[in-house]
Amino acid sequence: MKLDELELNIDYFEFDKKFYQTLDATPLNSSYLISYSKSACDLINLDYRECESEAFVKFVNGEKVLKGSIPYSMAYAGHQFGYFVPQLGDGRAINLGSVNNWHLQTKGSGLTRYSRQGDGRAVLRSSIREFIISEHMYALGIPTTRALALLGSEHKVYRDYFKAEKGAIVLRLSPSWVRIGTFEFFSRGKEVQKNLMQLTDYVIKQSFPHLINENERYEKFFFELVDKTAKLMAQWMAYGFMHGVMNTDNMSVAGLTIDYGPFAFMDFFEKHCICNHTDSEGRYSFNNQPHIAKWNLEILAYSLGKICNFSKLMAYLKNFISIHQNEYLKIMNKRVGLDSSLSGDSNLDLIVELLDALEMSRSDYNFFFWQLTNLKSHEDFSSILDYCVYKEPMAKWLEKYKKICEKQNLDIVKMQITMKEVNPKYIIKNYMLQEAIQKAEDGDFTLVNDLLDIAQNPFGEHKKFERYSKPTPNKFVNLQLSCSS
Repeated sequence: MKLDELELNIDYFEFDKKFYQTLDATPLNSSYLISYSKSACDLINLDYRECESEAFVKFVNGEKVLKGSIPYSMAYAGHQFGYFVPQLGDGRAINLGSVNNWHLQTKGSGLTRYSRQGDGRAVLRSSIREFIISEHMYALGIPTTRALALLGSEHKVYRDYFKAEKGAIVLRLSPSWVRIGTFEFFSRGKEVQKNLMQLTDYVIKQSFPHLINENERYEKFFFELVDKTAKLMAQWMAYGFMHGVMNTDNMSVAGLTIDYGPFAFMDFFEKHCICNHTDSEGRYSFNNQPHIAKWNLEILAYSLGKICNFSKLMAYLKNFISIHQNEYLKIMNKRVGLDSSLSGDSNLDLIVELLDALEMSRSDYNFFFWQLTNLKSHEDFSSILDYCVYKEPMAKWLEKYKKICEKQNLDIVKMQITMKEVNPKYIIKNYMLQEAIQKAEDGDFTLVNDLLDIAQNPFGEHKKFERYSKPTPNKFVNLQLSCSS
């Protein structure tokens, strides 16, 4: 479909105007296309070749408005690092409308009513990170928002220490941009019940349409979100992903990963790794993520409790950790090639011991699974041990692993078939993104596009970038990042 043939649908204006602001974007100076995702174009039936047109750049930059679109930003509240902030919102994001139930949003499009002390802009470095990692998460099978295009510009944006950086815009897609913080905002002020019922019905129609005619649909929406979020956390944890800022305003009520800030995939495995340097207390550390997700859902329950049975919500929320753990064990069993139906408890013990072995041996997390997937036999583990800083903890674990494989009478060829479905050769690490960012800041975007290809095809071969399949270089291991973007 041609760009001018796209017609956007706006469905958010059924709410009171206090919940959103209609506005025009403030275009970047001298904007240009850096990259686009052909896969994301398919979601809205857009011919990917349209992305290379001047009209497309103007569209993403806010200079061109498509048929049916009335740009707007959404209001929401949120608990940020545990403290409630009553007024937040899309401080630099503008919603354009939806196509095929994919809601288009540009991030970095200028000031809105909700910008607070911000400038409404996004810088190139953070925009590159979000663009690439959104598509990478999708390729790994982890529920996520998508990224369709990335624009650069000559627009100066000032961040840390008043350093001038280049402004950028990411065109993002999501089945929903409603957050737990949206419910917090709707649950305050006048006509709370009416507003919350309207919002919940909207979310159900948008993301849980099978519940529209159900009795107790509000409770059932919450139950399904608990399930989705518990499983999402299992996927994050199984792949060593850290979000960095799990505030309630960064948590989707569609069970998706949204708002990529100081994220990271694990380098050396550390259970209590913190990827956000502003998280001084470790609230959003790796191991704490499932517990924070449960806490955030409890916050949602307090809002929903004003329109449905609060005690039922809280009773169901007690299942969160067990749902999460069951899903996590299922994924981890696949990652090591075991059949959980044969001996669940011993497999659980083995997975717990693996995490200890990874941490004590100072092993690169995802590289370990790739090496395990490609073992020639269970007699020679040198290909794994050679990459351990401390070999003994991993050697002990591998011997236990070998005995369980023998006890379950597992064929290594069949194991590898299962493992290759879930163990990618490539995981996008922060040092790779930083290499692409440094080149991009000098006007060279080739590595951005190469990384996008790797991100979208992590199970494939990329001979030119074989080094990216190896452990992270020591000087770049588990670096902490800033929220600044």
